Amino acid sequence: MTVMVDIRSVHKSFGSLEVLKGIDLTVRAGEVTVILGPSGSGKSTLLRTINHLEKVDGGAISVDGALIGYRRSGDRLYELPEREVLRQRTRIGFVFQNFNLFPHLTVLDNVIEAPVSALKRPRKEAVESARKLLDRVGLAEKADAYPRQLSGGQQQRVAIARALALEPKLLLFDEPTSALDPELVGEVLDVIKDLAHQGTTMIVVTHEIGFAREVADTVVFMDDGRIVEQGPPGEVLDHPRHDRTRAFLSKVL
Repeated sequence: MTVMVDIRSVHKSFGSLEVLKGIDLTVRAGEVTVILGPSGSGKSTLLRTINHLEKVDGGAISVDGALIGYRRSGDRLYELPEREVLRQRTRIGFVFQNFNLFPHLTVLDNVIEAPVSALKRPRKEAVESARKLLDRVGLAEKADAYPRQLSGGQQQRVAIARALALEPKLLLFDEPTSALDPELVGEVLDVIKDLAHQGTTMIVVTHEIGFAREVADTVVFMDDGRIVEQGPPGEVLDHPRHDRTRAFLSKVL
């Protein structure tokens, strides 16, 4: 199976605080990797390094064979110009915790914004594609609404449609349900499950253990900037090998 994401020895510090302490992770194409761990373990930072929203201090990340954020010359890495980084980001969809929709744009315009401005797609074609995506996430009838007129769950489903509009090779989700009221969590997880069944490559940071059990090919447990344990959900969730994993799961299960 093709490797979609290859993370090698990645380090990241903010000032004197080392947040990622040498992360190695491989994600295969068409698979779902779920990252679990306590707050402050480095999960979101790791996600943000994959599309270069955070620059790494050491190590390297490749997506679909291309080095992200840098070019290699001999054994040196040189940071790519912002224009190139933005082009790379169009291949990596990112769904944020707090939706990050443009409040002044309608739902439809939120979804077509990136394809039209970043990929220079004809507006008519982008609108056609956006309407199909909104239908896919169950929001076809909300195309002309504004974000403020939607529930949190609906806003997050628009955010997923927006990420899909760029036809990314990889989708990253940073705690996509943590800003939602409990009764709205299911509708967002259902959309993500549907994407998983269609073979979309995804990395999902979440606290939803049931979702991890049902959808993940690989569960990764992080603590204190390191990957402590990883493997199939049945292994990591039901028979964790490490004390830290067991302690974490005993609190959340």
